Amino acid sequence: MQIAFVNSTHKWGGVKTWTLDVALALKKYAKTNCIILGRKGPFLDKAQELSLRTYEIKFGPDYNPITIAKFITIFKKENIHYVIVNVGKDMRTAGVAAKILNIPVIHRVGLPGDMKNKIDVRLMHKWIKPKILVPCEYIKQGLLKNLPFLQSNEIKVILTGKEPSPTPPQKVHTPLQFISTSQLNPDKGHKDILFALCKLKQQGYDFHYHIVGTGKSEQELKQLASQLQLNDKITWHGFQKNVRNLLKKADVFILASYSEGLPNSLLEAMAEGLIPVARNVGGVKEISPSHTFLWEEENLFLSILEDLLNTQEYKLLKLKKEIWSFFQKKFNLLQKSLELNDILYKINSKK
Repeated sequence: MQIAFVNSTHKWGGVKTWTLDVALALKKYAKTNCIILGRKGPFLDKAQELSLRTYEIKFGPDYNPITIAKFITIFKKENIHYVIVNVGKDMRTAGVAAKILNIPVIHRVGLPGDMKNKIDVRLMHKWIKPKILVPCEYIKQGLLKNLPFLQSNEIKVILTGKEPSPTPPQKVHTPLQFISTSQLNPDKGHKDILFALCKLKQQGYDFHYHIVGTGKSEQELKQLASQLQLNDKITWHGFQKNVRNLLKKADVFILASYSEGLPNSLLEAMAEGLIPVARNVGGVKEISPSHTFLWEEENLFLSILEDLLNTQEYKLLKLKKEIWSFFQKKFNLLQKSLELNDILYKINSKK
């Protein structure tokens, strides 16, 4: 089987991470040839580091005949059986090329708002007839609500998978180590975390909080942490290429985002056996091992952290191992990639 993954977006997002994870897994376990097509930059660089074959594409305007012709040439040369796209520009270039060649198109949608109820979207969908792939039921229901031209059977849910740590957690750190790996932007809710940690420190609790990432709120958050006298409780790691190594050094993952689809960061943390304390938004509850760790009110968030800080070490270690086991059974990358593989074969059998 030969698959072309196409992504014209400029910024790194969850779909790009999913693309590389799945392409690697399919190559390794299903002997599938995957090629990655996108703009010059970190996405293609990372794909090449992972020994995936890439094509640099200059997309230009929508329906660009030069770009469409280039895709046709590549798809023919590579004998592509399926084209997996991300956003509208992908559909209006690579999707057109695939339709001309009678190649099935799969549209991987990361958020309900990524597809708009506009006439060009409706017409392209009617003509190309792509299958839509989403990472959680929350996104599927959002699409059906926002896009009345879609039918439920057109949308397939495959929960995002990650490669679990090869061994379960072996220790709980002293003091308890919290970590967040979201971008430092206002919608990620870091302020709420800092205010909660300030209250915990005032109550005499010992802990440490690792903040990974950068963003437009970075300086504001650092000033707030200083005002709340939390500098001795926080390490700012900035951008990190290997987040998983830092996750191994923590015990509790905190996700305070005000909106999410299905967050890769939460999945990565659970793959390492971290206890996931998350705001109940988007598809988070679809992957949470227990509603005990979900919160909506700030008081409940504080209470969850207090309970964890008061829990005996051996119970916390048992909990971390249970989360690792839960993840391995439910969200293993191999399992989810093979689910996609099966769907592709079924699409081909119906052509």
